[in-house]
Amino acid sequence: METEAPMAVQPREPVDEPAQSDGFVRGLSEAIGGPLGAHAVRPSRSAYGGGRFWTPVRVVLALTCLMLSLHWVQKSPCRDGAWVNLNQYKHFCYTDVLALYYAEGLADGQVPYRDHAVEYPVVTGAFMAVLGLPVHAFAAGREGVNQGERFYDLNALVLGALAVATAGMMLGLRRRRPWDVALFALSPALFVSATVNWDLLAVGFTAFFMYAWARRRPVLAGILLGVAVSAKFFPLFLAGPLLVLALRSGRWRATMTTVGAGIASWLALNVPVWFGYPHSWLEFWHLNRTRGIDWGTLWYVGEHFPLGGGRYGISWFQTLNQEPEHGRLNTLYFAMFVLACIGIAVLTLMAPRRPRFAQLAFLVVAVFLVVGKVWSQQYVLWLLPLAILARPRWGAFLAWQFAEVAYFVCFYGELMGASGKGVFPEWVFVLASVLRLVTVCVLMGFVVREILKPELDVVRHTYDDDPDGGDFDGAPDEGLVLGRAALATG
Repeated sequence: METEAPMAVQPREPVDEPAQSDGFVRGLSEAIGGPLGAHAVRPSRSAYGGGRFWTPVRVVLALTCLMLSLHWVQKSPCRDGAWVNLNQYKHFCYTDVLALYYAEGLADGQVPYRDHAVEYPVVTGAFMAVLGLPVHAFAAGREGVNQGERFYDLNALVLGALAVATAGMMLGLRRRRPWDVALFALSPALFVSATVNWDLLAVGFTAFFMYAWARRRPVLAGILLGVAVSAKFFPLFLAGPLLVLALRSGRWRATMTTVGAGIASWLALNVPVWFGYPHSWLEFWHLNRTRGIDWGTLWYVGEHFPLGGGRYGISWFQTLNQEPEHGRLNTLYFAMFVLACIGIAVLTLMAPRRPRFAQLAFLVVAVFLVVGKVWSQQYVLWLLPLAILARPRWGAFLAWQFAEVAYFVCFYGELMGASGKGVFPEWVFVLASVLRLVTVCVLMGFVVREILKPELDVVRHTYDDDPDGGDFDGAPDEGLVLGRAALATG
């Protein structure tokens, strides 16, 4: 009688436990008895199964849903649109989603770009229309239906789904380190900023792009990158790290395929709108070119430290903000950004080991925000997934999140002051702005240190090379290497 061969048991990927690998979490765990012992019973060593329902993946996704639900509750005082006596600032619940539903003509059934020149790239404008026009068609003329409230709720639902999908993509990139994504799920910045604007749309497509690239799907990655750039401009900066990593590794085919597919995707989305409504399409570029120094930026901080003008003099920064079209300001911050990118490229080529893609992506986007003339409160969402993928350490991350929340609170006080109801002296907001700048720069410094000393990179403790690297993962350096890197590889 034949006997059936036993089924092969699939090996499970080991799961990193922060209480064992992260000094900050280990210290906190002492309050409840310390880290799990080496011989303690662990119900599952897999993030994705093992006989129990609450696997790390499900816990992280559930925490993300909980945080987004709490965010909706936090924004609820503003949902009815009855913003009187500055209630939207007093309750910290202002959102562009609701304000622009009326300001961009969606409440009147106007089609973005065709009837109204919106201030966002085409995918964001289309997103506003796809959600806003049906709400207007349904709610207009119906007694007792607040169409602004319905529009906000629908946006919160879809943007929340994109945030959960972003967490899912991060979990896919970190199968052996699912608890890293708890940083995203429990992020205070996600709690206060998720639906302040439509940035989660671009953040979600950026996460999709990174996942497709990591899974070696260069055409799909390029298409998703083009969509992301058509939602917000910042994902374009992620092409830079791909090109520099290709320069060091000599792996150009997948990179150029992705870049080419990205350009084609962007053109396919933008050219029809540009031909049909050129003035409306140019509105985004015109607005960003002519905007002056915005709240909370490096340049705003500089305005409050007069140079050569005495106590009541006009600082050099203030003269930049007064010039027509802000040409000098644009030139200066763009030059600083380009120089910083050159520095990141040199760092990549000189590092003893090829940096991970997420490390470089975080550095490029972070430096753009640090030197930029605009740093809206919701831009923290751009950095959130990148910072976690680049450096999943709890201590510095939570310090940065504390600074972001402090800035969030002070920013609303500043808005009230600008509306005629002073809350605190100006220096309080300037201090909060400095704290945010400093903590982001400290995070950047830690990432640079771990690029120069890859043995300190906890992701490399778990993975052989770069789980986000796609075609670069495990590839030898067969391209351009400089100095220290040449000695290390030699």
